[in-house]
Amino acid sequence: MFWLLFCIFFAACLGAGATGGLFPPGAWYRGLNKPWFTPPDWVFPVTWITLYVCMSVAGARVALLEGSGVALAFWSLQIALNGLWTPVFFGLKNIRLGMGVVGLLWFAVLSCLLAMWQLDAVAGLLFVPYLIWVSIASALNAGVWKLNPEMAREPPGTAG
Repeated sequence: MFWLLFCIFFAACLGAGATGGLFPPGAWYRGLNKPWFTPPDWVFPVTWITLYVCMSVAGARVALLEGSGVALAFWSLQIALNGLWTPVFFGLKNIRLGMGVVGLLWFAVLSCLLAMWQLDAVAGLLFVPYLIWVSIASALNAGVWKLNPEMAREPPGTAG
């Protein structure tokens, strides 16, 4: 049963991750000023596949436990927000709204981590790297906003 659940959670992660292929960074993102701590491009897919495995293992472990409803609700919320950020930031090119989404994502990940931790410490620990990565992503989003105030104020295609 664990492996079936793992595959279901992993499929949800891959669904969220597929938004990266649908809304790639492109020339718009390459043209933005970015914070000094922006990782090289190759870091993102390596990090995400690792995080998706950890998130899926955590989800599968908790799904097998009694009283896991709240933790699974937070797991569902965080993966929905995870999948939403890319279309907002790269698709709509909306830096400010992206900041709002990643902020909500950070709280959803923290809430999921805490809810899982109460049921299974290993599952909670598996979410720690994800919380760290979303913290970095939040700082990157904020840095892009700060370094590109005109683009944050008026995303491309919104001028009236």
